[in-house]
Order: sequence, then structure tokens, then C-alpha cells
Amino acid sequence: MCELHDLWKQEHPGCQIYGQTVTTDHHNELISLGINPFLKETKTDQKFPYVIFCAPPSKTPDYAGDIRLAALSWNGEGSFVFTSSSAPYDCNDNGPCDEDTPTVPIGRSPRTDTLLKAEKVVLEFDGCVVRGAHFYWLHKGTVDARPDHILNLIHYEDAASLSVTILKKKLRGQIFLGCDNHPLSRQEVMDLVDKSGKFDKKFQGFTGGFLFTFLNLRIYFNMGTSDPFGKKLNNSNTRKELGWEPKYPSFAHFLGVSE
Repeated sequence: MCELHDLWKQEHPGCQIYGQTVTTDHHNELISLGINPFLKETKTDQKFPYVIFCAPPSKTPDYAGDIRLAALSWNGEGSFVFTSSSAPYDCNDNGPCDEDTPTVPIGRSPRTDTLLKAEKVVLEFDGCVVRGAHFYWLHKGTVDARPDHILNLIHYEDAASLSVTILKKKLRGQIFLGCDNHPLSRQEVMDLVDKSGKFDKKFQGFTGGFLFTFLNLRIYFNMGTSDPFGKKLNNSNTRKELGWEPKYPSFAHFLGVSE
């Protein structure tokens, strides 16, 4: 939210930004950023030229319904953007995946059903969808997951700049993909973090197998887990369509280390 707000204010210094929330928990924080907060239950006839919906589905029993309400607050002049996930892409074998990869059929998974139904609402209103994902676990120390699962990362600043680019172009009814085009396994991510030396806390390992530490040598033996594989995202089509490139081309570049 901060990165998106800052980018938009830089280009539109006199604009008014409103933030709709489910609770008042972060209203003081929003006010400090110059955002005018109001609750979802607040009745208003006010409409806005630029609307972005970036709340997760975990906080509501009717995700598609909430997105429909957000779409109804759009006056149709600028853009309406929904930040989704890469989960709808039907690929879970660590294989290649881009904007044209088929989606998971409705009915296979409650999670993807929720996202696909939400995206359908956005497209019905001629809005745009941005799919993508990023994960961090350093603070957890140990993670119950397989280390060879492929992850796709994008820096918060780049996710914000991608969203702002779509908003500014006033595009309609399109699906874009946000990633840095440098997919890494979970283990590779944490190895890069350790290599950078920029974090005090040491990541211990993934419990989908055994991690042994002998002197300074760490050896991971994967014993198998029910955790599925991931997908290797590539958003070259999105970059070409929008004329957009990330500030941080890879996680390693962000950390200042070689891959």
C-alpha cells in the first residue's frame, strides 16, 4: 500500500486518495500516509476514476461480492485494477507458465474458485487483473514445506509500479502478470538471503526433509512431502504490452549478490 500510494502521489501530487477497509485497525496508519480511510459498511454515492482492489480473500466470506462493490465505486473514466494471484494458472510441476497458460477448471479447488470468480467480476466490469505472487519466510526460522518448490518473486516497489502503469494507461478487460522472470526454489531464495549477510536471523531449513549442519556446511536431504510443486512464471508479454520493466530484475540483484 505504501509503495503504491507514494508512486501515485509523486505523479499526481494534488490528488485525494481514499482507502476502504473492513476494520479500523489500520486507519491511523492510513491517515499518516495521507489516505482518507472509511469502512466497507459506510454508505456512499461517491465514485472514483481510479480504483485498485488489493485485499486478500481470507478476510471476507464473499470475495467476489466485495470486488463487485469496489467496481460499483468506479466511474469508468480511468481504470479499475484487481491484484490477484498466479494460483489460477493450471501448472504445478515447476514448469513454464505465462499469460497464456490455461487456468484451473472451476470446481477443482476452493482457493482457485474464489480467485477465478473474483477475476470474472472484474472482467465483467471491464477492469484489469494483475496476477502474481511473492513469499518470505526468513523470520520463521524453519518452514514446513519442500525446498524444491519453485517461487516467483517481485519487489513491492515493482508490483506497485506495474499496477500504476496499468492504471495510467486506462486499459480495459485484460489480464497481466507480475514477476521478475527469475523463478527460484525455496532453498535458492534462502541460500541467497544467507549469502547476502544482510539479515541477523539465520534460516534453519524446511521440515519437508532433514537439515544437517556440520561446521559451515549445510546439507539438505529431501524426504518428500505432500506440498505441491510450483510454476516458473514469465511475464515477457506483459512487459512488451505495457512497456514496463522492474527496478529490481531479480531477487539476487536486490540483495546485491550473484546467483
